[in-house]
Amino acid sequence: MNRFVFSSVILLVIAACTNNNNKVKKETYSWPEGITPPVAEKKNKELIAHGDVRIDEYYWMNDFFKKGPDSATVVEYLKKENAYLDTMMAGTKELQTRLYAEMKGRIKEKDESVPVFNNGYYYYRRTDEGKQYFKYCRKKGSLEAPEEVILDADALAEGQGYFSVGALAVSPDTKKLIYAVDTVSRRQYVLYIKDLETGEVLKDQIKGTGTDIAWGNDNNTFFYVHNNPKTLLSEKIKRHSIGTAASKDVVVYEEKDPSNYISVSKT
Repeated sequence: MNRFVFSSVILLVIAACTNNNNKVKKETYSWPEGITPPVAEKKNKELIAHGDVRIDEYYWMNDFFKKGPDSATVVEYLKKENAYLDTMMAGTKELQTRLYAEMKGRIKEKDESVPVFNNGYYYYRRTDEGKQYFKYCRKKGSLEAPEEVILDADALAEGQGYFSVGALAVSPDTKKLIYAVDTVSRRQYVLYIKDLETGEVLKDQIKGTGTDIAWGNDNNTFFYVHNNPKTLLSEKIKRHSIGTAASKDVVVYEEKDPSNYISVSKT
């Protein structure tokens, strides 16, 4: 009897999962004819690793990121690729618009994270309708307290082709905020320091960092991970004192093995 009931349940589940909906309208797409796609130039680059030699014919495109002699050539080629894409997909513009509207319509644009209580404040982040980035906020002592926006990523992102906030760290006395920003899409961040009492962003700027930040107890010193400018790997842990040049930062640890990753945090 039990076997019969179990088999019936399985049959019901399978039947329920079967899609017999024939209302989906399938349309064929007529690709534009006579359009020749762009072809990237090949330039042999010999790469040697672990005794193995590899030829990369498109290594020269890295000049786009390195701002090398072929940087402008890469940009022109990418423009041709984009123009080819636009031409080939021109007949799907209306469909693209419908798909975008449908997917966007399923997203809760005005949303808020669960508040986390830390050192006297409730911290959370929220999004506004029609915006793309977070507003990082806090309330002192109670969720009924007035909201304080400690970082408005939408405002910071204005005019940027790419923008990402990597990390935030509030000082132990809750008066300063360190935040990491990437505007080139390489996960190479710039650290900024904001005075939360005045709203002023201090002059200190530290480039080429990761997202690990650890405040010292003096509220004026912090530790961070500095990346190798070529390999982009985490390489050094440095100490910075607010108000001093980043070039004066002290290396407290250096990882010489590129197969290892390092981070810093406060216990």
